[in-house]
Amino acid sequence: QVQLVESGGGLVQAGGSLSLSCAASGTRFRIDAMGWYRQVPGKERELVATITTDRRTTYVDSVKGRFTISRDNAKNTVYLQMNSLRHEDTAVYSCNARAWTVATMTVRTYWGQGTQVTVSP
Repeated sequence: QVQLVESGGGLVQAGGSLSLSCAASGTRFRIDAMGWYRQVPGKERELVATITTDRRTTYVDSVKGRFTISRDNAKNTVYLQMNSLRHEDTAVYSCNARAWTVATMTVRTYWGQGTQVTVSP
């Protein structure tokens, strides 16, 4: 199994910045693509950004130019730098990883527990 633990959420004023991190841990595993999602109560979960092992990235249009996803493969950690935050960025942010493990001999999707990001107007 793979465990993902996020950190870095909190409260910030509009226009401010926050940085999220998500560290993967487990036994005998290999992380492939990683990503960040967000969800607001009553709405569907939204893909925010993804990054492959060779650091190719994608972003939802609403965060392009403001958010940056990165990763440290040696630490099995993915980051999300969020700048110029807007009230509408308020959500629970969760990280996601596609990982292969010796235990399952397959690639599965794993999720973190989520961290709240609140942007005051």
